[in-house]
Amino acid sequence: MSIKDWSESIILGELQDDPQFSDDLNTLQELVEQRNGNHVVLDFSAVTFLNSSNIAKLLKLRKMMHTSSPGKLRLCGIKTEVWGVFLVTGLDKIFDFCSDVTSGLASVQIDP
Repeated sequence: MSIKDWSESIILGELQDDPQFSDDLNTLQELVEQRNGNHVVLDFSAVTFLNSSNIAKLLKLRKMMHTSSPGKLRLCGIKTEVWGVFLVTGLDKIFDFCSDVTSGLASVQIDP
């Protein structure tokens, strides 16, 4: 994954399939803990599948973003096969999604 500082308060992560997915989310979680209060936009456009470990890491990041390191988390560019996993697991109701990275970046800056 490419982790970029899009601004002082926004981290942009471009995710890949496993095994890189897990490593990237671990790195991102450490970064979020260090930089208390950042927003995170995750680009899923290169992700073609999610397993239970990936889902657990996303849930851990979400919890961290809502509690110890308050900030907004947006998932963007979700492919149809990956979207199906979010729907079947009910995670479509707890994560915030945007159609693309540009929309995700705009939403973390605009939403109160």
